[in-house]
Amino acid sequence: MKTTTKGIVIREQTVGESDRLVTLLTADFGIVKAFVRRANNIKNKNISSTSLFAYADFSLYKGKDAYVIDNASPIEVFFNLRSDIERLSLAQYFAQLTYYLGAQEQPSAEMLRLILNALHLLCKGDRNLKIVKSAFELRMLCLGGYMPNVLACYRCGTYESDIMYFDIEEGCIYCKDCYRNNALTAPLGVVTAMRYICLTDDVAKVFSFKLSDENIQILSDITEKYLLSRVDTRLTTLEFYKGLF
Repeated sequence: MKTTTKGIVIREQTVGESDRLVTLLTADFGIVKAFVRRANNIKNKNISSTSLFAYADFSLYKGKDAYVIDNASPIEVFFNLRSDIERLSLAQYFAQLTYYLGAQEQPSAEMLRLILNALHLLCKGDRNLKIVKSAFELRMLCLGGYMPNVLACYRCGTYESDIMYFDIEEGCIYCKDCYRNNALTAPLGVVTAMRYICLTDDVAKVFSFKLSDENIQILSDITEKYLLSRVDTRLTTLEFYKGLF
C-alpha cells in the first residue's frame, strides 16, 4: 500500500553497495525510516530529494521489513547550508536532535515546521545564530515532552523579578527571594524570551525576539545545559559545532 507525505531527510546511511537508508521527519507519521533503492546510481531520479536536509513530497510503500521510497519530488534542498561550515554543523546538530526527540507513528507537523524554519534562517544568514540555536533547542524540547516551567517562581508564584534563576535539574524558575543553590542566573529579559519560545502559538515565530549580546549568551548557556540534562545520548554534532570555536 502506498502513502504520500511531506517530510525532511534528517539522517542517511549507505546500505550495501548501492542502497541508502534515510530517516525522515514527516508531517503525518513523525519519524519514518525508508530505503532508497540504487541511491548511488547517478540516473536515479530521487538522488537530490533523498539527500540530507532535502524537504520533499514522498511517495512510500511498505516493503517486507521497512518503507521504500517510490518517488520523491523536492520542495527545498537547502543547498546554501553547504557554503558555510558553522551553519552546516548547526543544521546537522538540529537534524540529530530531531532524530532523538521525534516520535514514530505520530503526526509531527509542528516539529517539521520548526526545523524547516530553522534551516531557512541558517540559509538566509540574517539572524544571530545563537538565537536560532537556543530557540530551536528549547522549542524542540517542548515538542519532545520536556517543556520547562517558566511561568512563575516555582516556590512562591512570583511572576517576575529583575533577576530570576533557572533550575536545570528541576526545569523551573525561581525569583530572587527563592534562589536555590546551583540554579543559573537568568535576567528577566532572558526569562521573557524563554516564555516566548515555549508558549508562542506560531512555531514560525519562535526565533523572532531580540536580546542584548550578554543575554543572548546567557540564554544560549541555559538552553544547551537544559537540553543536555534531558537528552540521554551523546550529541556528536553538538560537540563538532562547539569544536569550531
